[in-house]
Amino acid sequence: MFAIVEIAGLQYKVEQDQKLFVNRLKGDIGGKVSFDKVLLTVNGSTTIGAPAVSGITVDAEIVGHLKADKVIIFKKKRRKGYEKKNGHRQSLTQIQITGITGFDNKKEEKKAAPKAKKEAVVAEEAPVAAKTTKKSDSETAE
Repeated sequence: MFAIVEIAGLQYKVEQDQKLFVNRLKGDIGGKVSFDKVLLTVNGSTTIGAPAVSGITVDAEIVGHLKADKVIIFKKKRRKGYEKKNGHRQSLTQIQITGITGFDNKKEEKKAAPKAKKEAVVAEEAPVAAKTTKKSDSETAE
């Protein structure tokens, strides 16, 4: 079971007990956050939102705040004496997905019931086919 959720403007594929880094979120370490903009869920069947799936939320816990590795931006123009060096460190938050909630189990039970009806219909049709073969056997014996 997984979901695609939008967190801080970016889309992530998340599963339960997964740890991931996202752009800095408000909240303290150990705090709980919930994301309700779920774009797609797969739980036996695929549910696609338009634009979001209603009733489903992704719950997470903030593990820590940190900074990413430094990225160096270096600009240079040959033979002009122009050089510019700049750096950037992105602020990140590490979260752990605690659960994906809001799935309706009643839909799964309804899907299981029609399969049982189809099996009963197939079982009733089987003896009819046996009777027709017996008639053909008796006709060939005469």
